[in-house]
Amino acid sequence: MSGHGPAQVMTATKSGPLIGRAEVPGDKSISHRALIFGAMAVGETRITGLLEGQDVLDTASAMRAFGAEVTQHGQGAWSVHGVGVGGFREPTGVIDFGNSGTGVRLIMGAMATTAMTATFTGDASLRKRPMGRVTDPLALFGTQAYGRRGGRLPMTLVGAANPVPVRYTTPMPSAQVKSAVLLAGLNAPGQTVVIEREATRDHSERMLVGFGAELVVEQTDEGNVITLTGQPDLRPQVVAVPRDPSSAAFPVCAALIVEGSDIFVPGVSQNLTRNGVYLTLVEMGADITFENPREEGGEPVADLRVKFSEMTGIEVPPERAPSMIDEYPVLAVVAANATGRTVMRGIKELRVKESDRIDAMARGLEACGVMVEEDEDTLIVHGRGPGSMPGGATCATHLDHRIAMSFLVAGMASVAPISIDDASPIATSFPLFEGLMTGLGATLTKA
Repeated sequence: MSGHGPAQVMTATKSGPLIGRAEVPGDKSISHRALIFGAMAVGETRITGLLEGQDVLDTASAMRAFGAEVTQHGQGAWSVHGVGVGGFREPTGVIDFGNSGTGVRLIMGAMATTAMTATFTGDASLRKRPMGRVTDPLALFGTQAYGRRGGRLPMTLVGAANPVPVRYTTPMPSAQVKSAVLLAGLNAPGQTVVIEREATRDHSERMLVGFGAELVVEQTDEGNVITLTGQPDLRPQVVAVPRDPSSAAFPVCAALIVEGSDIFVPGVSQNLTRNGVYLTLVEMGADITFENPREEGGEPVADLRVKFSEMTGIEVPPERAPSMIDEYPVLAVVAANATGRTVMRGIKELRVKESDRIDAMARGLEACGVMVEEDEDTLIVHGRGPGSMPGGATCATHLDHRIAMSFLVAGMASVAPISIDDASPIATSFPLFEGLMTGLGATLTKA
């Protein structure tokens, strides 16, 4: 499982221009959901472009444990023979989700309204993350949860034998919480309603409709009101997974800060609930062209042409945070190579991701010679200008794949090399990162 092996020190050295085509892996969020919804449909769902990172592989294993037949047919090509809504069987052992917060939280929701017991665990990082944000609303359906103090894994869930539909307002912008409640609502009678004051990524809603669920989204003064009619017969689908905008952000940001770079990134999702980092980069002066916009697998996508750019710091609108929450670490690296201050507010959710990402980026950037300010909800980076980050540090990744990749991107443009203490977590979401970046011209070496 991710993060369980020996630490793998990796160093990034100042690169020449990054040139070429960067084919990033399939979207992680959609890959998780394709496996889960496929397992809850009756019949065979076929998936192409599935991300084969460890997080998604852990979800595939979990679906097998709950009784679905999950088969790999080739690179990115998978099939799921589902068991239907309410058809999960009780797992015979503890389910280990490695580093995957998305996998464990969504599957807690998927089994919460079926009369069974399941025990969940994960790696050291996942065991620190709060699960109460999911188990609290699941309790409204009648689900019981027994975990470590503070709602941490390992945790046992006892599914509701006689679930009731719920109406729930999410207390924080979280697609994981929203999706867990909707998944639980699938096996509850009547209508389950989720209200989110700030819109979050909408892959679950899109995919539920695609699989045949009756789901309506209304924009009201309260926010998005999502109404799901329970106990549908989900129909198997053919799912084409678009390329992950969060993974694409790493080669994109590297090209923006490495002088002379010019790369092409095909087929990247441009879902409006996921593209905040690209809007922000363009506002900072990034030379990004969005070519051939189209729809694939029910999701808007485009090809990106990205060239080195001299950028200026901005104040990122806090209401944009839900659409780019996973990209703030690498945005902080871009900000360090921009001119002036970049202010990122409304990002306290970063404190409870795979690591405390505000603290991890602040400490790492400081070690690399960049001035930062922070509070509970804010990170401010004082840019040093293009290619002026001193570097020369070894940065702690805290078992966090995005922290690891962000500091490797930083090292590609810094004066002195930047090392990370452990590159192994990168496999959770972007197993081809090293090969893709070196193929573009980056210099990455292992200790």
